[in-house]
Amino acid sequence: MTSVEKVVLDGYTTSPEDGSYACYMSMGHTTVYDRTAPEEAAGRIGGAQVVLTNKVPIKREVMDACPQLRYVGVLATGYNVVDIEAAKARGIVVTNVPAYSTHAVVQHAMALLLHDMSRVAAYDERVKRGDWADSPDFCFFAESTEEIAGKTLGIVGYGHIGQAMARAALGMDMRVAVSTPHPPAKAPDGMRFCPLGELFAQSDVISLHCPLTEATRAMIGQEAIAQMKPGVRIINTARGQLVDARAVADALASGHIGRYMADVLEQEPPRADDPLLLAPNTVLTPHIAWAPKQTRERLVRVAVENVRAFLAGRPQNVVSR
Repeated sequence: MTSVEKVVLDGYTTSPEDGSYACYMSMGHTTVYDRTAPEEAAGRIGGAQVVLTNKVPIKREVMDACPQLRYVGVLATGYNVVDIEAAKARGIVVTNVPAYSTHAVVQHAMALLLHDMSRVAAYDERVKRGDWADSPDFCFFAESTEEIAGKTLGIVGYGHIGQAMARAALGMDMRVAVSTPHPPAKAPDGMRFCPLGELFAQSDVISLHCPLTEATRAMIGQEAIAQMKPGVRIINTARGQLVDARAVADALASGHIGRYMADVLEQEPPRADDPLLLAPNTVLTPHIAWAPKQTRERLVRVAVENVRAFLAGRPQNVVSR
């Protein structure tokens, strides 16, 4: 196949600034939709052979309604939006974009932690409202700050992002504990692998970097929180469903969790009554850890390469084998 019909179902999510999906046009006709509701997917794919999606589900029913479909390119690393078994049964190739956002997500997770430890935003607000100008001293103390060095960071998950997070923490003289189903034989200096319960009990900060599975869904619930140190900080840049929102909100209210910092929530966009929106001591950002301009450019570049490789008969980054 050298010239085929292609459809991008939710182009705005990945490239809102410059419409960079124009690069697909050299490979035949491409239709780009900014957003697509799940019930619109089959109609918009129609007779296209190639579809690209970020969050729009491509389920068995969509595949049945689009018999010409031969390729689904997921514009992300996680590919649970596609029914992989149904794709295999129909000979549909599914690809993803692995590890494109590692540095961006670690940067964001560390930004959340440093924001909390150094209280930068709170001090900025105080300075601009005149508190420093009214102070008799060259500095004033209004927010408690802490050193990050010497604290124990517990990392749940040890894929590309978990490994990079460990390196960043070690570089800031943190102690690092990691829980992963398949630990390597030897840990780098300053780091150790341990069971999840031990990680919960000993960590000052816990950062989630594991996939969402039935085993990890709501893993941070009442039982897990009870094992944690009072005042523990939790960072979640992975998936909102890894935590029991109600249990976390209650622990924030009681002070057992000192701060919950997350880029993800259970439902996105969130419900107005999401317990974490109403809880104290949270820092929440709108699922943007993965989204610096350079990161999205890398994502689109690899996605284009994936399509080209498929059209050339040499598919790469295939997750449907």
